Amino acid sequence: MNYFDYFLFVISVVVMIATPGPVMILVASAGLQGGYKKALQTIFGTNFASLILIFISVLMLKGVVAVNENFLNIIRILGCLYIGYLGFSIVKEVIQSPNAAAIQTFSAQNGGFKKGLLVGISNPKDIIFFSAFFPQFVSITPNINMSLSILTFTWIVLDFLTLSLVYMFFRKLSNSHLYPKILGLCGGLLLLIATYGIAQLFI
Repeated sequence: MNYFDYFLFVISVVVMIATPGPVMILVASAGLQGGYKKALQTIFGTNFASLILIFISVLMLKGVVAVNENFLNIIRILGCLYIGYLGFSIVKEVIQSPNAAAIQTFSAQNGGFKKGLLVGISNPKDIIFFSAFFPQFVSITPNINMSLSILTFTWIVLDFLTLSLVYMFFRKLSNSHLYPKILGLCGGLLLLIATYGIAQLFI
């Protein structure tokens, strides 16, 4: 096994997952709103979405399937609209709720597996990303299937651990007077990401 390439893969994955995006922000806001249980359910949803996208990417890598670009764009628009809806809901909630305790009580049902899955799978560009990213590291073992299995398993584990750390970091801020502002910022960022995603289709 090529441990140097594997180490580069691990570092790259951690950096990419920790970079602010809809998944990371959703996990953070779900944790702030519903506690560790909701954050964990959301992470499981985003993990499952990653597995689906990786599976499709592997099929593309092996030439088994081809994905129509127009279809991807339609899914992307729907995904951006959903992310925007989540962002708007969070911002609206922060405005309507007078304090942190009220937000946490009102938001107990937010987040979860379904939302994590929908947000995680709402960016079809990830399919292309995985198809372009994984081939750079398939030489970690002489067998491509073994390499892809190791890379996929590693991605899922790192995804879970990194997002869990993100949750714990944000959760420490939940008792702060800045809590509503941080949650509102998460909602605002989701709105910004959704707007940017749609705008990119027309640029």
